[in-house]
Amino acid sequence: MSFSSEVKNEISHLPIENDCCALAELSSLIRMSGSIKYSGDHSISIIFSTENAAIARRIFSILKKIYDVDVEVSVRKNKQLKKNNNYLVAINNTEMAIKILTDTGFIGTKDYNIFNPNYKIPKWIVEKKCCKRSYIRGAFLGGGSMNNPEKSYHLEFVNTDYQHARDLQKLINSFGSNSKTIKRKEFIIVYLKEAEKISDILNIIGAHQALLKFEEIRVLKDVRNNINRIVNCETANLEKTVEASMRQIEAIKIIKDKKGINYLPKQLRDVAEIRLLYPDATLKEIGEKLDPPIGKSGVNHRFKKIQEIADELKE
Repeated sequence: MSFSSEVKNEISHLPIENDCCALAELSSLIRMSGSIKYSGDHSISIIFSTENAAIARRIFSILKKIYDVDVEVSVRKNKQLKKNNNYLVAINNTEMAIKILTDTGFIGTKDYNIFNPNYKIPKWIVEKKCCKRSYIRGAFLGGGSMNNPEKSYHLEFVNTDYQHARDLQKLINSFGSNSKTIKRKEFIIVYLKEAEKISDILNIIGAHQALLKFEEIRVLKDVRNNINRIVNCETANLEKTVEASMRQIEAIKIIKDKKGINYLPKQLRDVAEIRLLYPDATLKEIGEKLDPPIGKSGVNHRFKKIQEIADELKE
């Protein structure tokens, strides 16, 4: 099961407590995944389509909680892709369908024009903070998805309407997030890529078990990344030490072959002899072996002098 499915299954089983929150979630689901069917006999139906059985049950429960309406649930087999089941939740009563559409602000209360739906998020739907959370939850159930955090951090909401995408972005950002929008084919995507902000969204929609799992993965990834950075840093430092040691040994050999090691002043000769004995030693370790000991910068200064002498002899 994908991480998105785990999140959706968890929030689909949350209790539906308040009618106002249930209406906010339903309003979001209508705009994200609902469709209106208009028949030749002027009958109107609302249809929700989903491949997730838990989401279908939640839509059914919300409708039953708010309205005394007959809800028809059917299952179809998809012919494409993996041939998953497609669950259809339908309200075929025209009068009740119009009431739901007007209650959620999807059509006007005067003209009942289903051919001019309102995708804007009605202000009265999300007046309360709990209703804002419910609306975002419905948006995720209706058109949200999330990458496996072990691979990358990415959470998005797929919208078919630009105005709704902008309103949803503002609603999400009212909780301190910094979601952005991008156009992908005919869709408008509201997305987040920061791990901390994705954690906030999981908390907002009530996916607390998924949040704990997300944070556990996030901590492990951070530890692995820190270890890799330390190892890379140590490897780079080791490579620099080895390269410097090879240059120093080469310079000492040039002096030894041309003039002999005693050609060097005593201070430089002592450093050169220790380097030949300990080719893997760091500057600090060489300095500690001298009598009297000297610091890293002092050893480095002496090797520069040795290099200059070797360069002169080569010329």
